[in-house]
Amino acid sequence: MILSPIVLFVYNRPHHTRQTVEALQKNELASESELFIYSDAPKNENSISKVNEVREYIKTVDGFKKVTIIEREKNWGLANSIIDGVTKIVNKYGKIIVLEDDLVTSKYFLRFMNEALEMYKDEEKVFGVTGYAYPIKTDELASTFFMKAEGCWSWATWNKSWKYFEKDTDNLIKTFDKKMIKEFNFENSIDFWSQVIHNKHGKINSWAIYWYATIFLKDGLFLYPKNSFTANIGFDGSGVHCDDSCSFDVELVEKYDIVFEQNIISSTLARQRYIEYFNPLKIPLWKRAINRLKRTFGA
Repeated sequence: MILSPIVLFVYNRPHHTRQTVEALQKNELASESELFIYSDAPKNENSISKVNEVREYIKTVDGFKKVTIIEREKNWGLANSIIDGVTKIVNKYGKIIVLEDDLVTSKYFLRFMNEALEMYKDEEKVFGVTGYAYPIKTDELASTFFMKAEGCWSWATWNKSWKYFEKDTDNLIKTFDKKMIKEFNFENSIDFWSQVIHNKHGKINSWAIYWYATIFLKDGLFLYPKNSFTANIGFDGSGVHCDDSCSFDVELVEKYDIVFEQNIISSTLARQRYIEYFNPLKIPLWKRAINRLKRTFGA
């Protein structure tokens, strides 16, 4: 099995970046994997010091087969940087594993992602795999399952799938009717669609909602693990209390006993568990994401 390149996007959080890298270095396949680190340039003067601190740190990163650093000369913003970086790497290597600088991984993360990429590489309906599992009820769930969705807190895909990615807000608004929006919003248990509208009005500039919309319109599937290989530390308190973060707390996988799903269909049970999880959240996930971006980029 040829291992996938890993692409890490960093900005101005040295402490988070260090935690992300150190966890990744402990992965079984780290020393055999090539790592690309995209470092965005400062958005304003307030960001210069932290960006420079991150850049000094990533120059010291080792423990991988090869480390390549791409320092942006101007501020691209997270969405543009990810779209550009993912497109270039996945087109060159055919597959990709993507991380941001606030994700801590289990030591089995790379194994899971690479095995999934190999397992489903010829399945046109499978658009990717995520390492993050929301803390849903897991009884009766298989160790992996498919859903018509995407997971952006660590993910992997192939060029066969990413080639369909399109960021066209007007087309989405024209295409989606009320029935589609309800399904897109997990039976209106969470307002994902609002991200499209906020992009339309320039309130946010995101990429993940368009990846989800691409998968949705192509009737594609993402593979999910029952238990999480990734934890998001971006809601850890860089100024935010636990009520903004506890809903996403997970325990990382400590034992690798994965059985890959053979039936390439969306799991009705998993979808229902996600709906049950989303419903009680007081703050919509999109608003949490916006708050996170504001804290990170000073937007």
